[in-house]
Amino acid sequence: MDPENPSPILEVLEVGKSYGRRLALDRVSFVVRPGEIVGLLGPNGAGKTTTLSILSSVLAPDQGRVAIDGRSLLEHRELRRRIGLVPQSIAIYPTLSASQNVVYFGRMQGLSRAAARAAANEALEAVGLADRAGDPARALSGGLQRRLNLACGIVHRPRILLLDEPTVGVDLESRERILALVRRLRDDGIAVVYSTHYMEEVERLCDRVLLIDRGVLVADDTAEALIARAGSRPRMELTCRGRPPDGVYAAIAGVRELAHAGSEGRLVLEMESLAQMPAVLEALRAAGVTVLDFSLHSPNLADAFLLLTGRSLHERAAA
Repeated sequence: MDPENPSPILEVLEVGKSYGRRLALDRVSFVVRPGEIVGLLGPNGAGKTTTLSILSSVLAPDQGRVAIDGRSLLEHRELRRRIGLVPQSIAIYPTLSASQNVVYFGRMQGLSRAAARAAANEALEAVGLADRAGDPARALSGGLQRRLNLACGIVHRPRILLLDEPTVGVDLESRERILALVRRLRDDGIAVVYSTHYMEEVERLCDRVLLIDRGVLVADDTAEALIARAGSRPRMELTCRGRPPDGVYAAIAGVRELAHAGSEGRLVLEMESLAQMPAVLEALRAAGVTVLDFSLHSPNLADAFLLLTGRSLHERAAA
């Protein structure tokens, strides 16, 4: 096996799932390798949670196959202990202490009592809750409960970790600690599937991105490659008083209008580099155009999503 390109530990082959007449997943296929974080990106209702439920064997697919190390997850139920699932809904017992919660989930995964206690201490240390081990779970803040939820999912040292919106509603400190821990787990060789609708997290964290829309896998690539599909040129959006005269940007190579300033005064320019911004502003000032407001935009995953689905992530979520 090539250490630089290990064999997949997780294989999803033509998986489909319906709820009545609603198609939740439409023949989705992908692989995940050890030491890889794969982002599962899409709006609410796209099929992300259904995908994770099937990968964790909580749900059975209507068609297709999920394999771990080449063996069917449904036919070899013992493989479930190689998986750690951290659901979006916090799954802890509020009256138990943080330590008791993690020990309980370790025991559920087949650890002995002594092994579960030792592993619980390590998991709580990893998520930054060692000093709150004896506190009832209900006494923890929302962000700390999210961290405890994560500790319960990693206590048995899974080889595959499934994370469903692990940073929803958390404070900044908890969010950064969760992201840092996910990176460390990846560096330890764990395969991570990271479901989220926060594109910025995917750009920061993930080695590869799976883009799902209405149950269809519309892209499987690196974040950089997907962003490149959306175009590599930055944009400058301005609100102006006055219409720029023709040719005002002629002396600035590579600057062109995407939308001109009409009655609403909105102007959109494409540039070769953000370094051209001062020259653009000076050209407009010299032409007698007053710039009331402006913003800069570099291509990102939101642009890629718009290109691949025809609508923005927020529009999809609202729909």
